[in-house]
Amino acid sequence: MRRVLTDLKIMLLANLWTVPVVAALIGAVFYFVDPPPPMSATMTTGAEGGGYQRFAEQLKFELAKQGFELHLEPSGGAQDNLQRLLAADGEVQIGLVQSGLERQLSATDRDRLQALGAVYQEPLWLFHRSDLTIERIADLLPLRLALGGGGTLAASQAILGANAIPPEQYPPTWQATGGRQSAEALMAGELDAAFVVGPAESTLVQQLAAHPGLTLATFRRAAAYEARLPFLNRVVVGEGLLDLARNSPPRDIVTLSPVATLVINRGFHPGLVALFLEASREVMKAGTLLDKAGAFPSAEPRTLRVSADAERYYKHGLPLLQRYLPFRIASLADRYIVLLIPLLVVLIPLLKAVGPLYRWRIRARIYRWYKYLREIDRQLDAGTLPAQLDSEIERLEHLEDELARIEVPLSYSSELYELHVHLRYVIERLQTLKDRRANMPCTQ
Repeated sequence: MRRVLTDLKIMLLANLWTVPVVAALIGAVFYFVDPPPPMSATMTTGAEGGGYQRFAEQLKFELAKQGFELHLEPSGGAQDNLQRLLAADGEVQIGLVQSGLERQLSATDRDRLQALGAVYQEPLWLFHRSDLTIERIADLLPLRLALGGGGTLAASQAILGANAIPPEQYPPTWQATGGRQSAEALMAGELDAAFVVGPAESTLVQQLAAHPGLTLATFRRAAAYEARLPFLNRVVVGEGLLDLARNSPPRDIVTLSPVATLVINRGFHPGLVALFLEASREVMKAGTLLDKAGAFPSAEPRTLRVSADAERYYKHGLPLLQRYLPFRIASLADRYIVLLIPLLVVLIPLLKAVGPLYRWRIRARIYRWYKYLREIDRQLDAGTLPAQLDSEIERLEHLEDELARIEVPLSYSSELYELHVHLRYVIERLQTLKDRRANMPCTQ
């Protein structure tokens, strides 16, 4: 047992050089591999009770199933969300933004943002008094009209601009108000018409659809708008879809719809992309009144540059490990696999070299002694040894004592014993030569 422990100790000491090499390799890989993604993020949502907040709450619930904490920050809507995502303080990393708002940004600001994809449609509704007939956008010019605010204003201005009605030509009866304020004014008869953006299920849209004195306008030229404004989609709203009991709308209508888009800034960790998109798919798996089940999230329409990680998700789905493991474990495993591959590439040849290097180091302990024997052997053959051989014999006997203290594994003992035999043989040759010289007669 003691011999085995000694052999093990020798082997470990002989291969001790591999420890700093492996440590350096692991350190280098950890330095270059991205750290694991954080398990929390902050999302800017929207107004209390709005569609953005409702979606964000559902998203938070789905993410919590994976142990991820999503902090929600209410906002004034899509326009406010966009500004928060561009803010230098980086307090939010993700938010919902209405498609089309990116047109307001400079090229530099657009490059700072990326889209994960659209998560649902939020149509542009044009509600008006039932006693009015609105066939074309130009019919709105003499009316008291609420253009909306924030994202609604951006969408209505795009529609008006496509009809060659720029802001400087807006009549004084038009006002840039929206949300609850314009809805209440319309229901009270203080307005003739109002633009509203929101999902069909939103409280505001449902209230306006249920009002007996209001109806919805149809965009008969929706295909023409869609061709000119690619961030808008043509949407058919079937008869009674908004309120079946009151049959609202009373007939099939066509409207135009931006999409609510998940937008991230540079503070959002790319390792979270698939997690958020899969959670969004769970939120939208049942669909809505207007969105078919499984239709969202979607990479279309492409308003902002879509994240490369999102592109991979749309093409291939979840990463392999995330399909079977919780997100936290899968993300760590992904990084260990990335770590393992380069390590194996280096360690396999390194481990193959350990055996030969180990044998060379052990035999070097033995063979380095032969240089002394070889030197003396050459002098013996050449007859160049000094007259006094005592110092050479003493030197070799001293080497013999040192050799006795050398430890080698049991498997190499035969080579060590052979060295002892050879060393003793040379000492005896020198002793014989010394005796012969001592017995030679002196010549004058």
